[in-house]
This record gives sequence, structure tokens and C-alpha cells, in this order.
Amino acid sequence: MKDSAVASVRIGFDGLVHKRYRGPMAAERYNNELRILRYLEEKGCDFVPRVLEEHPEKLYLVTTNAGRIAPRIGEEKMNRLFDELESFGVRHDDRAARNITYNPQTGRFCIIDFEFALIKETGEGLRLKDVEAAVKKNKRSSE
Repeated sequence: MKDSAVASVRIGFDGLVHKRYRGPMAAERYNNELRILRYLEEKGCDFVPRVLEEHPEKLYLVTTNAGRIAPRIGEEKMNRLFDELESFGVRHDDRAARNITYNPQTGRFCIIDFEFALIKETGEGLRLKDVEAAVKKNKRSSE
């Protein structure tokens, strides 16, 4: 289980991933992850989670499980994986080992957490730096 200021992620008894969004720009992050995962499914990308349930009113998604975090993945392998993702038309804007899993059922590394990602063809998406800038702006205006 991962519980942070921006999301709660838990693996259910059924093995599925349950993610609730909260915090800054929660609705935008939810909508972006949903849009990106749907786009990748349409493109046939098989190393990302599949959306099984969407609950926009609760900012809640249920996806397939893409395996366990692979913290010891080498930088070269990690970069190849993110480059492979780009061949499907998506740029992940949070390229970090914490967003790489290993799925023993498929025998391959996978990518998760698409809150900050862009569809290259259309430019649709959400960038991490844009959300960080919005958070800073909100803090200044509330002081």
C-alpha cells in the first residue's frame, strides 16, 4: 500500500490495483492517467496497467496489476523502457525507477503511474513541472 498526500494506492485481495487521487490538481491527474492508459491500450501497449473500472466522481481507478516495483533496475534498461513507451506515442514525465515494475506473469518490466505524461501526437497531457508551478502559485495566493 502507498498512502501519500496525492494518492492512495492499494492492492486488493483480488490482486487488482485501487488508486484514489487527492491533493493538488487531483481531478486533472486522474483524468490524465485515465486518458493516457486508454490511449496506450488502443495502441496495443502491453507493458502498462489496463483500466478495469473508472469512477470520476470519486477520483478512483481500478487497474490490472503490473507487478512489483523494480528498484534495482539499471539506468540503461530503464531508459530503454521509457524509450519503448515513446514508440507508442507517450512521453512519461516522471521517468524514475519508482515507476517501473517487474511482472513475473509476463516476464517483463512495466511502466506505471501516468499522472504526468503526454500524448506526443496531440500534446495532451499533464507535466510534472506544470503541477508544481500551480501548487506554488496557490501557496503564494493563500498567504
